[in-house]
Formats: sequence, C-alpha cells, structure tokens
Amino acid sequence: MRGRPRLVAGWGVRHIPGMLNLVSILIGVVTLALGLVAFIPLLGWMNWLVIPIGIVGAAVGALSSSNGGRNLNIVLIIIFTLRLMLGGGIF
Repeated sequence: MRGRPRLVAGWGVRHIPGMLNLVSILIGVVTLALGLVAFIPLLGWMNWLVIPIGIVGAAVGALSSSNGGRNLNIVLIIIFTLRLMLGGGIF
C-alpha cells in the first residue's frame, strides 16, 4: 500500500474554479474563430450565433476563480456587437 497514492476526499471540488477558467478560455477561442468568419462581408448574420456563445463563456468565466476567460469573452462580445451594429444587424 505504500507505493499507491492516496485519494483525498474532495480533491476535484477544489480544482473546479480553475478548470472553469480554462473552459471559459476555450469557449472564447471558439467564439473568436467563429467571429473572424463573421467578419467576412455578407456573413455578418453569424454574429447572432457568436454573441450568445460569448455570453455563455463570460458566464462560465464569472464562476471561475480567475478573470482571464471572463475578460476575453467580454471583449469579444463587445467587438462582435459593434460589428453587428455597423452592419445594420444583418450584414
């Protein structure tokens, strides 16, 4: 039994806030990739799909112990909302 690592009760619960930041950053990267496609003319309607994904990423980032993922998603939401407004909501 000496060579086997002991399991600590509640180990996973302590690391969830840090993992939520990583999940939020991954959602932000997906949002960025889809949002860059939405910058192509006549594909501005994709912002209607990209902005809610960013909102979910910001919500997950708000639950984490760090602010990096939340801030990334907030910046992306602002950029893609401005792009949507400049295109008149469609273009």
